[in-house]
Amino acid sequence: MAGSEAIAALRAGGKLALARALTRIETGHGQAEVDAFLDAACREGSGHVLGLTGPPGAGKSTLTNSLLKALRGAGKTTGVIAVDPSSRRSGGALLGDRTRLTADPEDAGIFIRSMAARDRLGGLSDHALAAIAVMRAAREAVIVESVGIGQSEADVAIAVDTLVLCIQPGSGDSLQFMKAGVMELPDIIVVTKADMGAYAARAVADVKGALSLSDREREGWQVPVLPVSAQDGSGLEALHEAIEAHRVFLEAGGLAARRFAQRQEAWVADYLKTRYGQAGSHLLDPAALIGVAGGPFAAMRLADRRLVVKVVPDEAATET
Repeated sequence: MAGSEAIAALRAGGKLALARALTRIETGHGQAEVDAFLDAACREGSGHVLGLTGPPGAGKSTLTNSLLKALRGAGKTTGVIAVDPSSRRSGGALLGDRTRLTADPEDAGIFIRSMAARDRLGGLSDHALAAIAVMRAAREAVIVESVGIGQSEADVAIAVDTLVLCIQPGSGDSLQFMKAGVMELPDIIVVTKADMGAYAARAVADVKGALSLSDREREGWQVPVLPVSAQDGSGLEALHEAIEAHRVFLEAGGLAARRFAQRQEAWVADYLKTRYGQAGSHLLDPAALIGVAGGPFAAMRLADRRLVVKVVPDEAATET
């Protein structure tokens, strides 16, 4: 099936077609047909991808619930990718985040998928980029809730259009992020549990101070710092408005399309570095690979074909 036809069938097939597509990309990883489908999803997709990241316990799942309800209330078809910690025994998702999400199972406009973080420390699973590409093609809005970040873990930044960083008061997170340089990544910063009063106000002040040190402004967008409380609902409307404002900002002048092209190059660069190390990552140009292969996922397979090294046993070493 041609790329455009496959994506049209995905959109028309509802939850069942989307579930089958996501299962297929996990079981058929690396197959040429699957890569072609994923690259078609990249070309045809236009859904806005929102990422929620931050330390464990910062309230990401609670915010996901709120945003999911707001998006459905606006009539947008929505997908959620909840990246959970992995079981050491099976490698599967522990489903800790998904159990905190509440949605009407009869609502065809909502689709929630849990994915295991596995051996990736950056808050995303091995197949999350592929799943995001598919969701982006099938839904008008996509929420990606990462497993939680530390000082150097920010994979989610190369996967989404709008990145929301969640910080909770009284945890020292803002000081840690000042050292880590994470303040260079988010488009919106949320201080959760704003009902904690003075602690929340102090966290907001600390975050604004960290932002001033990083001189964080991207192409005219000023990063807002928003206190939000899921308990009393304060700040939620302002958060929804900020996300929509950033989406509109990205669409103006084609910025969203340019950034998506840059992110695809980042996916290929990350794949090269992860698979072939720092030295191997400099052997091929991601943009050139994508141009030849026709998309980022086919580009990864093309890179494998070009960089495969056959290991020949050292006969001298085996001599006795």
